[in-house]
Amino acid sequence: MTSQLNVDTIVDKAGSGGTNVKIGNTSTYVSDGGGVTQNTVQGLAKARYNLDAYNATLRDSFNIGSITDEATGSYEGNFTNVMNDVNYSAVGTCSTKGGSNSYSYIVTTGDQSNTYGLHSTAGIRTNCWAQNSSALADSDMVQLNVHGDLA
Repeated sequence: MTSQLNVDTIVDKAGSGGTNVKIGNTSTYVSDGGGVTQNTVQGLAKARYNLDAYNATLRDSFNIGSITDEATGSYEGNFTNVMNDVNYSAVGTCSTKGGSNSYSYIVTTGDQSNTYGLHSTAGIRTNCWAQNSSALADSDMVQLNVHGDLA
C-alpha cells in the first residue's frame, strides 16, 4: 500500500511559516512524461558564477567563495564546498558588449596553455579565448556552471 501526502504549505514546528526541507542523496523525481525516474541531487548544479572580468568581481555566485584573476582572460573560481573528485563537468560562456572590442569566445577549463582537464577539487580555472585573435581576452561577462559530486 502506498501513501500520499497532499498539502498546500509546509511550515516549521513553531508554525512561523518558514521551513527547511532536506532530501537525501537517494531522492528521486519522475520525469515530465512519467516514464523515467531521476536522482534529484545528481541533477543539481554544484557551483556557478557570473563574473565581471574587467573588474574581477563576482556579480553572482553559488558555492564560489572567491575568484582569482590569474592573467588576462584566465580566472580561478575557488569552491566554498569542495568537489568529491576531479571528474566533474563544467560549461561556460564569455561575452563582451558590442563595439571595437567585441569578441566571439571559446571557453576552456585548465591552465593558460590551453591544457584541458586540469580541474581541482578546490576550484576550476576558466579561460576565455578570443576567436578573432586566438589569444586569451578579458570580457564583460564570464559565466560558468559546474555539475558533479560534492565531497
